[in-house]
Amino acid sequence: MTTDMQTAARLAGSCDAEQPGGDKRVAVLIPCYNEEVTIGAVVSDFRRTLSGATIYVFDNNSTDRTIACAREAGAIVNTVREQGKGNVIRRMFADIEADIYLLVDGDGTYDASAAPILIEEMTANGLDMVVASRASNEREAYRPGHRFGNWLLTACVTMIFGQSLKDMLSGYRVFSRRFVKSFPAHASGFETETELTVHAYELRMPVSEITTDYRSRPPGSTSKLNTYRDGLRILLTIIRLFKAEKPLIFFAFGFIVCVLTSVILTAPLLTTYLETGLVPRLPTAVLAATIMLFGALLLTSGMVLNTVTRGRMEIKRLAYLAVPSLWRSGSDG
Repeated sequence: MTTDMQTAARLAGSCDAEQPGGDKRVAVLIPCYNEEVTIGAVVSDFRRTLSGATIYVFDNNSTDRTIACAREAGAIVNTVREQGKGNVIRRMFADIEADIYLLVDGDGTYDASAAPILIEEMTANGLDMVVASRASNEREAYRPGHRFGNWLLTACVTMIFGQSLKDMLSGYRVFSRRFVKSFPAHASGFETETELTVHAYELRMPVSEITTDYRSRPPGSTSKLNTYRDGLRILLTIIRLFKAEKPLIFFAFGFIVCVLTSVILTAPLLTTYLETGLVPRLPTAVLAATIMLFGALLLTSGMVLNTVTRGRMEIKRLAYLAVPSLWRSGSDG
């Protein structure tokens, strides 16, 4: 489900009347690493926009004044020693108790004024996740390499689950308590955004997407993303997701490759055998038989893992349902 800017404007008007989230506890979670240039402004902006929320900054071994700047701006600061955004989010979700969780990067690129809109969208519709889809005309804000990686990842997730968000890699999201407390958090790095989206689609949670402004980093602030390194990690994440979520299809593909290879190797041997009654290239025959046997093992593995995956999904669903819903009767449960 997606929401356009006209809907966002309508929701913004309704937010002026009361505090976003009503009487529910709202926690703003900001993971950061060496963001002294921006973190103070980010904390101040969200304190002003969400006056009733608690602002948490989780620092990931910064070597500059990030911690001091965050505290001066009024945030509660925690530290996470294990390097990587995924590790930080795992600790955030485990330690912080709230009803509504807003996750945003500390680099100053996201629009804090959209926070009430995102929260209102979730509470009004009983959703488990609302994603702030990035829209920017600044080339430096959203580089072509990152746009392509986002498109590729989105296409792969759509192929696996039949649906996907427009902005899979957005670092600006709002979650329900049910989502946060059932999230397994396996990722250690920037691939965590992919894992967040997949978790929602695995359990068929109600989600939404709202287009928001996205800015380039201010002068003196540098991105921690590496296009090639993190692109490779995202590609490996896609492969892992395909294997974990659709094991029968994944291993069946390997089975088909093995069968075709074996048939190609066997065809000339079979022709010779039918003509002469001899098998002149025994090693090739053995190789073809071995490849065929390996393909059969792949197919068997896929069938077994498909059963395991179904059981794992049922356990995840039960963990999700174990957390009481905060929304009114009639919302998805």
